[in-house]
Amino acid sequence: MTRRINVKERAEAQSTRMSSEQQAAIRMVANDLHRLNQSVMRAVDAGVSVEIIRSARHHGGTRSWGDLLVPIIIAGNAEEPAPEESLAEG
Repeated sequence: MTRRINVKERAEAQSTRMSSEQQAAIRMVANDLHRLNQSVMRAVDAGVSVEIIRSARHHGGTRSWGDLLVPIIIAGNAEEPAPEESLAEG
């Protein structure tokens, strides 16, 4: 049976193979995602439904890539979409 490594251990192991510039970029992404999650919760608490979907993929040219995101906003007391409706195509 293989031992499962938790997220923190995996992130620490990966960060030892990253340059300081890469580590700073990842910290920025993590901080921005935390703020995004807080904003989504605030919007939901205010009565707005929010779905984040991938709009495109950015390729860095050195085998690195990242998903670009856009929000789908539904104001008011809208019903939750069926699972197949909430998945972005692609």
